[in-house]
Amino acid sequence: MKILDWYILKRYLFTFFVMLLLFIPIGITVHLAEKIGKILENEAPFGEVMLYFLDFTIYFAHLLFPLFLFLSVIWFTSKLANNTEIIAFLSSGVSFTRFLRPYLIGATIVSILALILGLYLAPEASKGFNDFNYKYLKTNKSPIDNQNVYRQINDNDYIYVSSFDTKQKLGQNFTLEHIENNRVIYKITANTIRYEEEDSTYRLTNYVKRTIGDGDDILEESRRKNVHFDFDLEDLTPVEYIAETLQYGELNRFIEKEEARGSSYISRYKLVKYRIWSLPVSVFILTIIALSVSSIKRRGGMGVNLAFGIGIAMVFVFFDKIFGVLASQSDFPPLIAVWFPNILFGILASYLLYNAKR
Repeated sequence: MKILDWYILKRYLFTFFVMLLLFIPIGITVHLAEKIGKILENEAPFGEVMLYFLDFTIYFAHLLFPLFLFLSVIWFTSKLANNTEIIAFLSSGVSFTRFLRPYLIGATIVSILALILGLYLAPEASKGFNDFNYKYLKTNKSPIDNQNVYRQINDNDYIYVSSFDTKQKLGQNFTLEHIENNRVIYKITANTIRYEEEDSTYRLTNYVKRTIGDGDDILEESRRKNVHFDFDLEDLTPVEYIAETLQYGELNRFIEKEEARGSSYISRYKLVKYRIWSLPVSVFILTIIALSVSSIKRRGGMGVNLAFGIGIAMVFVFFDKIFGVLASQSDFPPLIAVWFPNILFGILASYLLYNAKR
């Protein structure tokens, strides 16, 4: 690797990590100032608070990884341009494409780090962050959608409860339908269903099983009956953020299972999966955009480049959030929702790079 490559690569990585070290403490301080009242009010143990802010650091860093990189590249490249170093490099016979190479090497290193974060560290951090949030900071909210729960638990069985209390492990107005070849074979109803940990069964009150016959139906009734079912409580009412807490292999298996069950949250789960891979790609796109807009010495100096960069960053976040919400709340394909900002800004990066070369 040439001296030029080492010089730019060191500046690239050093500025990026300094940017992280500067902004993460600010984020922690602001977050602590906002949540300190709740933490003290709910008497959260000191050890759990420390682990929470460690998880918050990883969660926060992973969420804003590309934006920190984008601003850091604009910062140090603008300094190179203002010091006329870029002009000196290009005047020595180095082409702009050759000048781009150490930036792409740096982007490769950072994208690998982003991928490792997304595959292994971020899921654990997300679990700790969200668990603490709902335990101490959002005590009046539940992370579980426990109203009008309708689930497919295997190829033939569908269940419904009007509400489910996870603390008492009690569901109201339970229904199970067993369907084969688009025909209901039998239907079970009960006023309540409660999970019994002692023998891993479900206790049904006012149990009624109607088996559909060719002529007459067969009724089986009992005031109280214990039944084994092929599902557990976590499958019945998974927490809203469950996909964020699963490593990639577990996430794929979870999505397959939820698709078979006809989950209404499948788009939300797929968004998490696709973002693991789109994030490293956005690192390259934002690096090229940052280099292209900040490699020219401007009359306004570094401030103009930073203002332009912050504007692009806000637009990028806007598109990412808008399409993410659109996919999670409608039938909009999550794959398109995740990759559309990258495609759009990839086109912008190509245009800016072409003009920067000229």
